[in-house]
Amino acid sequence: MTSYTIIGTGNMGSAIGGVLAAGGASVSHLSREQLQSEGISGDVVVLAVPYPAVEGILAAHEEQLAGKTVVDITNPLNFETFDSLVVPQGSSATAEIQARLPQSKVLKAFNTNFAATLASKQVGGATTTVLIAGDDTQAKAQLAGAIVAGGLAAIDAGSLSRAHELEALGFLQLTLAASEKISWTGGFAIAK
Repeated sequence: MTSYTIIGTGNMGSAIGGVLAAGGASVSHLSREQLQSEGISGDVVVLAVPYPAVEGILAAHEEQLAGKTVVDITNPLNFETFDSLVVPQGSSATAEIQARLPQSKVLKAFNTNFAATLASKQVGGATTTVLIAGDDTQAKAQLAGAIVAGGLAAIDAGSLSRAHELEALGFLQLTLAASEKISWTGGFAIAK
């Protein structure tokens, strides 16, 4: 059985952990403080932290992450102005993480979902869908299987380069919710 370590104990980390556990996965949670004293044990590590926290985690735990699948859920937006992404144009947070962790399989997932839609498993009456991007087909299929087992839908959104578009979509959704044009229980749904 694949084991998951979720770094981050906020709403997103809890909601993702709930989905994975509902599907029968072994899930452990680490706060950023616990991360300093406890090792990363999961086969798959979910970075359920704000984007500015990622650099410190990678710097301190790069060796522990080698050989693991690392799931980046961040939206690298400028939290001071809330009007732009802070990664180089045409790049993504996920691409930057993959460059830092060449021995890991880095995926982008969950960044286009709100915690409430993961927990309720619904967006406007449709099943919540998690979009996954990355270059390792097996790692994407494994994560998608765990998401589907947990009661959600999952779609392979393509290669790691598609993380750029997923981050733009996540950014748009966050700005709409922050300006109260959509609710934090809403979002974009995929109709099949």
